[in-house]
Order: sequence, then C-alpha cells, then structure tokens
Amino acid sequence: MNVLLLGAGGREHALAWKLAQSPKLTRLFAAPGNPGIAAHAELVEIDPADHRAVIDFCIRNSIALVVVGPEAPLVDGLADNLRTMGIAVFGPNKAAAQLEGSKGFTKDLCARANIPTAAYVRAMSKDGALAALGDFGFPVVVKADGLAAGKGVIIAETREEAEAAVEDMFSGSFGAAGAEVVIEEFMTGEEASFFALCDGTTVLPFGSAQDHKRVGEGDTGPNTGGMGAYSPARVLTPELEQRVMDEIVAPTARAMADAGMPYSGVFFAGLMLTEQGPRLIEYNVRFGDPECQVLMMRLEDDLLDLLLATAEGRLADMARPAMKAETALTVVMAAKGYPGTPEKGGAITGLDAAEATGAKVFHAGTAIKNGALIANGGRVLNVTATGPSVTAAQTAAYKAVDAIDFTSGFCRRDIGWREVEREKT
Repeated sequence: MNVLLLGAGGREHALAWKLAQSPKLTRLFAAPGNPGIAAHAELVEIDPADHRAVIDFCIRNSIALVVVGPEAPLVDGLADNLRTMGIAVFGPNKAAAQLEGSKGFTKDLCARANIPTAAYVRAMSKDGALAALGDFGFPVVVKADGLAAGKGVIIAETREEAEAAVEDMFSGSFGAAGAEVVIEEFMTGEEASFFALCDGTTVLPFGSAQDHKRVGEGDTGPNTGGMGAYSPARVLTPELEQRVMDEIVAPTARAMADAGMPYSGVFFAGLMLTEQGPRLIEYNVRFGDPECQVLMMRLEDDLLDLLLATAEGRLADMARPAMKAETALTVVMAAKGYPGTPEKGGAITGLDAAEATGAKVFHAGTAIKNGALIANGGRVLNVTATGPSVTAAQTAAYKAVDAIDFTSGFCRRDIGWREVEREKT
C-alpha cells in the first residue's frame, strides 16, 4: 500500500525508518521530510497546512493511509478533511485534538472524569490570572493554553516569577497560544511518558519513556522540546503502568467517546509519579519527539500494521505491541542558541562514523546546501543507541555523538542520569 507521512523532524525520521521496514508497504511518501527521511521515502513539496493540496496528492497517488507526525495539522482539523474524502488517517480529529490544543480543555475533562491531575484555574485575562495566583502556593506552574512547541510552560518559584510569566504570556510572546492561561498546582515527583494506541473504543498500551525537557545538564535552564530520552522508563513499573491505564488513559478514552469526540490515534500521557500515585501532567495527541525515536528502536512489530489498525478501528484484534527488552537512548544534538534563536548553517560531518558504532542517527533540523549537510533548526540530530541497560545505552550513544563533527552544536551529556544512578545501586 502507499503511505503519506507528514512532518519534517526527528520523530518523522524515526517513523519513516520503521514504516519502510513493513512488507506491506509499496511506496512511502513524506511531506516535506528532511535529508534523513529521504533515505526511506520519496519527498514531496506539500505544506501539511494546505489541506486541499494534501487531499489532492492522496487521491492522485492512491494513498491508503496518512500518518500525521506533528500536532499542528491535527489541531487544525486535517484528519477531519481527510476522512471526509474517505482517506484513512492516523491521528485524531479536530475536536479530539483539543487534548493537546487546549490545556484548559484537558483539565476540564479530567475534572469531569475524576482523572488524577494537578489542581488548576483557567484564566482568560491577565488580571484574572494574577488574581488566581493567590489560590496557589509556590512554586506554581503557569501554562499557555494552546500550542507553544513544548515551551509554553513556566515553573515559577516565586510570586514575582509567576507574575512575570503571566505578563509575558498575555503580552503576545506565545501568540494565540497565550490568549488563555492555565495556573496549576506544582506536583512533586519524577516525570515519565506513557503511550497507548486508541481507535475510539479499544486502548492498547504501547510503551514508556522518560524525556529530558530542560536545556541544561542536571535538568537546569529553560524548557525545550526535549534534549534526549530513553525507553523503557523502568520507574514506571508494570503495576504503575496498569494504574495509568485504569485511572488515566482508559477513563480519558471513555470520556472522549461520551462527549461525542471518540479519540483515534496515539495517547501521549505526560505523567508525574507522586507519592499518591501517577497523575496526569498533560496529553499530547501524537508521538513524542524525541520519545518516538527510542520507541521505534525497540518496536519489534510492524508499525504500519499497528497504525492502520488504529485508523480502521481494529485494535481489538491486535495484541500489545512487542518491544525489545533492551534500552534505547537518544541524545539530541542542538544548534547553539537553542531554545532561543538557533545558529543555522553549521556544517555537519561524521554521521557514517557515528552509525558505524551501531547507533542510528535520526535527522531533525537538517538540510543540504551545496552538497553538504548543515543545521537548519534548533534540534538538529537525534543520536540513538541501544544496550542491555540505560548505562550501556548511554555509553553507546555518546560514543556515536563523539564521532560527529558539528562545531556549532551542543548536547547534554547526562541523558538518562536518573536511571544510571539507580543502576549503580
């Protein structure tokens, strides 16, 4: 069958790499793709925001399934328009994509369905948000309601920092995403990510990971889209995973169906593992980036089978995806200046040497200029390796990182540090 993959980042490179392994695949197209994705798919010049162009391409090329990588096209309703034309799509419709598109929507749904999460207040104005701060202690979490590329979350240690965050969001720094703000109780614990497929009725656990959001080592500095991840997150034990399914993910699927917006796609639940148990931080409506990279490295089953079954409502006939027991760990190599203004255009060499170590390098923000590979974004490469433990996978990943010459780039050198420390005991 012919498949169209939408997106251009490291997540999409990982999806393309795995989809290309399916014996059921005839042709894989990617729009707009990147130089790494080009090794597995035919790149096409289509803007995913141009719904008419996407639909026309699907009709002309007999596309049997569209896989939407990033969240923005889903929040914009692309899946609705594709389904209207009879084209199968992996990803939720516009109404269901509010789970990521509006943090306030998700908090309200959690309140109705008794899903454990942080206490919160929604504020539509700066004055309302400033007044709401009086209902919380410190630290407190200030979130832009809409999509902000993973950066619209501020953990304010003091009232002054919280007020500055509110001012910043309502000043337009986050565009339309900051037109509403959610003030949340600060939760204490360790974070983990849990993924499950849902076809509107059946929910199938997929896997776990732990991301590293802060730009600096030791989890310091501003939030980013993610500086590295590993899978599985063993802190999320089988018992805790079952609680996540029973108390968070399955109730969400039921609540969405009851509200007339059945969810089809992947649930990406960001979790805080508190002393009282797992609590939901937020949902994303697509695979994480860079969590997808480590999940795809571990997945043993046919990804195309799983995504098509999700799109066609056949998950009840599928078993839980088989995952390799080994750990996968990815290190993000970013351009200097990230998460602010990244330094683009830096030359990159040594990828063959990196992969000769046994690692896999997924392209994120790269481009070809005059025949050479250059940095073309904030997060540029995802250097991914596997091993029998997090410690071993970390060692392998950094060996590959050190084989790459990217002088205008940087990375954290401590991805997986919590689990590495636990493995020492």
